[in-house]
Amino acid sequence: MESEFTIDELARESGMTVRTLRVYNERGLLPPPQLKGRTGFYSEEHLNRVRIISRLLDRGIKLNGVRDLLEAWDRGDDLAAVLGVSAVSAPVAPPPSRPTPATVETTVAAADLAERYADIPNGLARVVQAGLYEPQDAATYRVKDPQLVDIAAQLQAAGVPPTRVLDELERLRDDCDHIARQFVDMFERTAVREFRRSERSSQDVAELVAHLSMTRVTPGRVAGELIGQYVTRYLEHVTRELGDVLPDGV
Repeated sequence: MESEFTIDELARESGMTVRTLRVYNERGLLPPPQLKGRTGFYSEEHLNRVRIISRLLDRGIKLNGVRDLLEAWDRGDDLAAVLGVSAVSAPVAPPPSRPTPATVETTVAAADLAERYADIPNGLARVVQAGLYEPQDAATYRVKDPQLVDIAAQLQAAGVPPTRVLDELERLRDDCDHIARQFVDMFERTAVREFRRSERSSQDVAELVAHLSMTRVTPGRVAGELIGQYVTRYLEHVTRELGDVLPDGV
C-alpha cells in the first residue's frame, strides 16, 4: 500500500518546513493533497516532487523556473530519473501526433504546384524555402508542414495575395529561427560552458538537464504568450468598432 503523509509528516520526510510546503502548494509546485474529512494526505509522488524541487532550488533555479520545469516533467520529460528521484506516478503519455488538416493534400504534382505559384517569381523555390513543401521525387512534392500549408490556403481563401502570404510565412520562419538561435546561444554560453568546466558529477548533469529542459520549452511559451498579447492589442480597434454586432466574449 502506498504511503500517506499529513503535511507535518511530509515535512519531516522531506526535511522541509510546513510553511515551505504550503508555499509550494500556493505557487502550484505541488498537486493538492487528497482530502479525507478535513485532513489532507500526501503520497510518495508528493515526496518525490518535493525532493526534485529541493534539488532544483539548490542549483540556483528560482521558483518560477522550477514550476516551468515541473510542467515540462508533467508533459513527459524524464527529469525525475535524471535528478536521481524515482517517479512513482504513472508515466505521462506522449502528446498525440499532430493530425494533418483535412483541407491539405499530402502530395501534389510538381507541375500543379508550379502552376499554383506561377505568378510569383521563383514561386516553387519559395514554397520549399518557406517550409510548406519538399520534393518527393522529380515529379511530386509532398507537404512538409501541414499546418503552414493549411494557414496559407486559409489566407489565400480570405483574399490575401499569394505573394503576401509567402512573404509573411518567410518572415515568421526567420523570426522563429532568430528566437530559437538566441536562446540556444545563451544556453551554450552559460549552462553548457559551466558544465564543461565542472567535474561532470550527477549533480552537474542534473543542473545541465534542468537548463536544457527550460531552453526547450521557454522560448515557445514566452513567444506564444507575447504574440497573443500583441494580437489582442492590435485587434482592439476592430472589436471596439464592431462590438455591437459581435457575439459576447469575442
